[in-house]
Amino acid sequence: MTNQQSAISNPQFPKTYDHAATERELYAWWEKNGWFKPSNDPNKPGHDPAKKPFVISIPPPNVTGELHLGHAMFVSVEDLMIRYHRMKGDPTLWVPGSDHAGIATQLQVEKMLLREDEVTREELGREEFLRRTWAWKEKYGGIIYDQLRRLGASCDWDRVRFTLDEGLSVAVREAFVRLHDKGLIYRGPRLINWSPGLKTAVSDLEVEYSEEPGSLYYFKYRLADEDAFIPVATTRPETILGDTAVAVHPEDERYQRFIGRDVLVPMLDRRIPVIADEAVDRTFGTGALKITPGHDFTDYEVGARHKLPIISMLDREAKVTAAGGPYKGLDRFAAREKLWADMLADGLTLKVEPYLRNTPRSQRGGEIVEPMVSVQWFVKMEGLAAAGLDAVRDGRIRIVPERFGKVYFNWLDNIKDWTVSRQLWWGHRIPVWYVVGTDGLPTEEYFVARTESAAYNLARAKHGKSVELQQDPDVLDTWFSSGLWPFSTLGWPHDTPDLKYFYPTSVMETGYDILFFWVARMIMTGLEFTRAAPFHTVYLHGLVRDEHGHKMSKTTGNVVDPRWIIDGASGDTVRAAGSAVIANQFPDGIASMGTDALRFTLLTSGTPGNDLNLSLARVEANRNFANKIWNIARFIVGNLPEGFVRSSLLPSPSLSDRWILSRLNTVIADATRFIEDYEFGQAGNQIYDFLWGDFADWYVEIAKLQLKAADAGAQDTADSTRQILLHVLDQTLRLLHPYVPYITEAVWQKLPRLADEGPALIVASWPTAGATDGEALEQFEHLRALVRGIRNARTEKKIEPKKRLGAVIAAGERAGWLAEQRDVLAALAGLEAAALRIVSSVEAPAQSISVIEGGTQAFLLLEGVIDAGAERERLTKELAELERVIAKSQGLLGSDFAKRAPAAVVDKERARLAEAEAGRAKLVAQLESL
Repeated sequence: MTNQQSAISNPQFPKTYDHAATERELYAWWEKNGWFKPSNDPNKPGHDPAKKPFVISIPPPNVTGELHLGHAMFVSVEDLMIRYHRMKGDPTLWVPGSDHAGIATQLQVEKMLLREDEVTREELGREEFLRRTWAWKEKYGGIIYDQLRRLGASCDWDRVRFTLDEGLSVAVREAFVRLHDKGLIYRGPRLINWSPGLKTAVSDLEVEYSEEPGSLYYFKYRLADEDAFIPVATTRPETILGDTAVAVHPEDERYQRFIGRDVLVPMLDRRIPVIADEAVDRTFGTGALKITPGHDFTDYEVGARHKLPIISMLDREAKVTAAGGPYKGLDRFAAREKLWADMLADGLTLKVEPYLRNTPRSQRGGEIVEPMVSVQWFVKMEGLAAAGLDAVRDGRIRIVPERFGKVYFNWLDNIKDWTVSRQLWWGHRIPVWYVVGTDGLPTEEYFVARTESAAYNLARAKHGKSVELQQDPDVLDTWFSSGLWPFSTLGWPHDTPDLKYFYPTSVMETGYDILFFWVARMIMTGLEFTRAAPFHTVYLHGLVRDEHGHKMSKTTGNVVDPRWIIDGASGDTVRAAGSAVIANQFPDGIASMGTDALRFTLLTSGTPGNDLNLSLARVEANRNFANKIWNIARFIVGNLPEGFVRSSLLPSPSLSDRWILSRLNTVIADATRFIEDYEFGQAGNQIYDFLWGDFADWYVEIAKLQLKAADAGAQDTADSTRQILLHVLDQTLRLLHPYVPYITEAVWQKLPRLADEGPALIVASWPTAGATDGEALEQFEHLRALVRGIRNARTEKKIEPKKRLGAVIAAGERAGWLAEQRDVLAALAGLEAAALRIVSSVEAPAQSISVIEGGTQAFLLLEGVIDAGAERERLTKELAELERVIAKSQGLLGSDFAKRAPAAVVDKERARLAEAEAGRAKLVAQLESL
């Protein structure tokens, strides 16, 4: 067994499963053997283009990133799909990669430069800064790949991609040029979100709003030609310096006489008009609004309607410009304080009130963003969005869960043009070159081209050989390159074998929080550039929260690093990471629970699109599940005689054999259906319940009896039992492999194989459901219910588990087949086989208790087992207490209570009465049997 020995260094079956030693060893073995690569590779001889592949493009994590539970979630879900389809025989490709993450990475490097060299990027210069950033990426960028491997991600690592790779850069430039040539990219001034800290434009989606305490400032707008004023309120008084109008509602009687007159900007005395506009909210503040088109999105639209001038009173660093007169050079918040103090001194203020403001902050930098007019590059979205809407509406793309389709439609129906330029250095530089003027500065004339040489060819054809060009200093929004990910990673715009065969991809799996950031953009660009939907299904998972449903954050101190779960962590490590809540919960640290336990928990604890509450106790329970798998396999393999040979022919002479094989076939069919429907949790829980609840707790226990039959000369029974044990274990390991790949492969490597089977579970075939035996299922379930009833009765009577009881069972028409199960029933229910009678009907024996299950009545003989007198006294006391409860409940329900109380309370009382009456009937029957 060469393959077996190369997979696991220890071919024996140790008493316990060592996940720490096994996981890394197995992953290296899988990768070394090339099992992460697609079969039917289009770049190799023998390729069959008719064979449909299954393809996932990984959501590329940021190179800045460290492993978090979001990574663990998407890796678990995507690896499940990949392993499932690989076992189904589909040519399977999972493209790995990472994102350059423009803003996030540049921030990290800038912080490093300040910390280590006390130098800013501006002082360093663009070329040197980029050299340092690439060095930083080379040092830290590979960490995320190692972490993805740790989670068991079976990606094709020979196809790994990075969004700044040369091939992807070619794709980005190609996309930009094509969009520009079609008139879908334009450059111009527009109000955008500006991040002063990052010194770049940010898109609407990169701005997060939260209600924060602030102030509402009331002040006077004095009329230019009368000793009167209009009261106005604002949350941002510094922007008064950029006001170009005061607006009132045309139907507001308070201010109608002022419409068309001029007022004076406080402290600047600049004349501006009073205008009427229906957009004015008469309930906000005083009902009169200051209009600052250069620094407010609503005001910008009002200004456009009334052709108001736009004044930019803040610069890139959010400092007041020359338009602010004496306040020039002040930071925006310093200007707020200074201006308000001056207005107070000049008698222009009215009052200040506390006010909850919906505050916009940069998602990356965290500082308050400023609406600001800036010349940027934009993508026209209307036509692209229409195509994206159609693809989902006509069924070419399915969104799972379906409810997110409404969210998707709502966003695309209301989409605005996309600001794609960023004032950063790290990223895809915009492929635009400006003609340099005689003053050495770039002019407004530009050429859009795929390369610098192509731009020069265009420019020289128009201006001659002496023309000088300068490339646009800005870079493209990170999501521009990420939006091309499904096809750029396969070679687009070149018609590569990978692109022809693996595109369109199959499923895009990601978190619902980036449905707009990323998924919608991939759909739109895929349709635009390839004329095909980039995938047929979008599967959205939810956020991972703590066990109480709270969002994990360092501020709250409840962050759980998945590496702590996989490898364990000391209390000091957890505390040092800022997770005080977790450290207090686990003062001695978190025990190592392995990758499988974490994966299985993430995959089975939630439903598609819903947030998941992660309980470490649940992870620990799933570690025990892995140990259960190991122990079952150890028992089975330990009971195989030397020279045992697996057979594909499965005799099933006993009821339990037929039942377990039928249950297995049912679970195979159900699990396969659930996985195909993206109900991964449902499938995993069914397999879990089968392995533990049916196979381990019932069949393995019965198998122990059947294996003992060999001692009595029934060798055939023992041999068939071994075959069935191995078959069921083998098939269940295959079902579980996409969920818990390490423990299943480790166990499978230790099982005897059928002659035609391959070397590893990762490339073994997915189980196929066979026929089920309805009679065996019905009969065994009845037997199991009867055993459970007897066990419960024994527990109630506090009869020691080792004590064997005599029994008489009245089974009616079931007596015949139930009698054949005498030994099984006796062993499982703790009965004495020699003192067990199974008949059609019988009178209740003296000193017995009755157990009724589905028409079968079992009388457990208690003579000499319990003290009949003491038992009668105990039951009589319990009966008296129940009679009291019944009388009280009947009294309540027969009074006005039933009319006055809420329906839910009355129903609860009726349920309590029904339960008490059922208990009384049971006690009466037990007393009669004594």
